[in-house]
Formats: sequence, structure tokens, C-alpha cells
Amino acid sequence: MNANITEKSGGTVVATPAKAGASHPDFGALLRRPETGAFLGLVFVLIFFTIFGNENFLQFTGAASYLNVAANLGIVAFPIGLLMIAGELDISIGAMIPAGAMTVAIVSGYFGAPIIVGMAASIALGVIVGLINGILTIRTAVPSLIVTLGTLFAMQGLVLGLSVALTGTTSVTLYAPDWAKLLFGSFVANIFQVILFWWILVAIIYLFVVHYTRYGNWIFAMGGDRESARNVGIPTGKVTIVLFIASSTSAAFVGMCQTILYNSAQVSGGMSFIFNSIVAVVVGGVLLTGGFGSVIGIFFGTLTFAVVNQGIYFTNFDANWASLIIGVLLLLAVLMNNTFRKMALTYNPKRGKK
Repeated sequence: MNANITEKSGGTVVATPAKAGASHPDFGALLRRPETGAFLGLVFVLIFFTIFGNENFLQFTGAASYLNVAANLGIVAFPIGLLMIAGELDISIGAMIPAGAMTVAIVSGYFGAPIIVGMAASIALGVIVGLINGILTIRTAVPSLIVTLGTLFAMQGLVLGLSVALTGTTSVTLYAPDWAKLLFGSFVANIFQVILFWWILVAIIYLFVVHYTRYGNWIFAMGGDRESARNVGIPTGKVTIVLFIASSTSAAFVGMCQTILYNSAQVSGGMSFIFNSIVAVVVGGVLLTGGFGSVIGIFFGTLTFAVVNQGIYFTNFDANWASLIIGVLLLLAVLMNNTFRKMALTYNPKRGKK
């Protein structure tokens, strides 16, 4: 299931599911797909770093550098992208990553509980925070940006305060058993993080749910016109809560995996995921206004961001200009995506036929 976007006379962007059964898809239909621009942006940055990067960029070690970044970011980017499609935003993930990390480290590392208990506590914390974010968003008139900004600072203070109160430090060591290391915190072929496979699994699940079930239709409809979606019987409140739970839980899961991988957790870190996930989602073709996007596009957008973020270190460019180059390349990728989307909106299938 894919979403098409149309504009009403008042300028409101409305998302509708793409009609199935078209026997002859036209050029405009191809361009209209959110992942088209994202894929071309990925091809662009790959060509760029293939030309300007050294030979290590195309080797397994080079690929591992950006695939590992993409995997950690991508698990969080998927629910963030779906929230944006539904017209919401969650920035509390910046605190949930260290919160998930410290929870499993304190429970199983400091107090010595079985690792499964610490992992369950970490995931449960994500569910609770996501539930709070969702309920506050649907029960109040406060925008989700402000709600999650509040929970961001609240969780930062809570994690810091409890960590110092319980352990007397802001860094806790955790040595997980072999089975936990194998599944959540190991390296495949000594270079690829095992979370890479979790990212692919999560992508497949989201792809099926969003594009092949009615729940995906509900998410796109909410982003197009929430009131209309509610009027036709879509449980907008429940969907919103589920999306916030998915977001917080995903962030806690990433923090948990990082703790198991590196054998320690700290109260700091995670803030970069806020902006990086939003950038990756936008590069992937999701509109900030909601109602338009795709799981495949988010996947490509995350990979594009990771390639740009890590690829710069395989070039001979002055490191002092790294941030500028990264910003320009990401901006070009977004502009390319928007260009193809606008072409799709103005494309006339009749003129494309001979």
C-alpha cells in the first residue's frame, strides 16, 4: 500500500492510498513513490564517495562503517517516520536511548539480576514512556513536539538522578552472557554489528504492516486529515499511542543493544539520534506536514544519511570542512527527492502516452 498526495484548493495536503490493480503503471506513478527520490539520492552519494573516496570505501570494512550506523539509527527512524506521516513527532528518543541502556546495566550489571530481567525492564520502560507520550498527546491540545520535549528533559533528569542515587556513578558496567551477546551485542565477521539483522527484520515487519494492512491506511489517513479519519471510524487515538510506544521502545532497544555490545552504559548520549533520525526520514521522502512517505523510502534515507556521515572519512577532504560537506550532500539529496515529488504532482499521464 502506497499513498498518493493531492492538494485541495485551500492548500491542504491530503493523503490517499494508491489504487491497486493498475495494469500499466505510468512514469508519473513511478515518480510519485516516496522511495524513488530516496533511492536516487542514495545512488548519488554512493557515486560521489566512490569517486572521491579511497579504495576502503567499497570494501567490507568501509561498508560496515556506514551499515552499522544505519542499523542503529534505522531502528529508531522507522517509528519516527511513521509518526511524522501521521502528523506527529517524538523527540524524547534522545533520552530513551541512554535510559534503555542504563536500565539494563543497572538491573543486570549493578544489581546482578538475570540479563533477561534487565532487558525486559528496559523494554518495559520504553512502553511506559511511549504510553505517557501518546496519552498526553491525544488528551491535551499540546503539540506532540512540546509533549515529547517535556518527557525528553524529564527522562534525562530521572536517569541521571536515579543512576547516581542507586549506583553512585553515571557509568555502569555490564557483562552479558554469551547468548545475549550473540543475539544483541556481537560482531559478525568481526566488523558487522548483529543489530544490522534486527534492522532488516524490523524493516520487513514495518513494510508488511504499513503497506499491506489496513493499519498503514489508517496512518496515512491521519496524516492527511485527522478529523476526517476520525469521522470515518479510524481509531486515531489508539494508533497514535501505538506509534509513540513503538518509538520509545525502539530507542530503548537500541540503547540496550549498545550496552550489551560495549559492556557498559552511560547517562549521556542519544541526543544526536533526534536530529539524525528526522534528517534520515526527510531524506527518505517523508513530508514534515504528514500524509506522505514509505517504509522503503525511510530505509533508503537512513542508509543515505549513514553513507554521507561516514563516507566523509574515506576522502582526503579537510576534516574541518566535514560538517559543511555532509550538510550540502544531505541538502542535495532532499532537493532531489522534492524535485521528483513535484514532477509527479504535475505529471500528466496522457502527455506521456504516444
